[in-house]
Amino acid sequence: MTISTRPLPARLLAATTAGLLSVGLLAGCSTEDAATPAATASASAEASAAATEAAEVTELTYEGETGRTALDLLLEHDPQAEVSGEGEMAYVTGIGGRTAEDGTEFWGFYVDGEMAEVGAGSFETEDGQQILWKLEKIES
Repeated sequence: MTISTRPLPARLLAATTAGLLSVGLLAGCSTEDAATPAATASASAEASAAATEAAEVTELTYEGETGRTALDLLLEHDPQAEVSGEGEMAYVTGIGGRTAEDGTEFWGFYVDGEMAEVGAGSFETEDGQQILWKLEKIES
């Protein structure tokens, strides 16, 4: 039997340090790739956040380009935009994964802060114009 002559706090500190070093070495020598579960969890969290953001999209802005319609530019900026009809008769129903609720919402189309008086498929933009799509509530 060995009796230590060190004071109790020093023995406690030495034992704690030895234990922590052992745990660190065992964790570092693990054969399982510890980064994989963390990376998977991180990717899942990012995908979940992206899905949440898509559901909360209420506006989209872009600049006009001379000779191109607001609808063409919308589809370039959001290829998954939902459109009913074609050309001058097109009606935008969804942007950024957010579909307007029938009867209560619509996607409003603004040019330089003013609501457009024609549809996006008819409106030829000009360089420098600010185009804004905004999810609006239908007032009853």
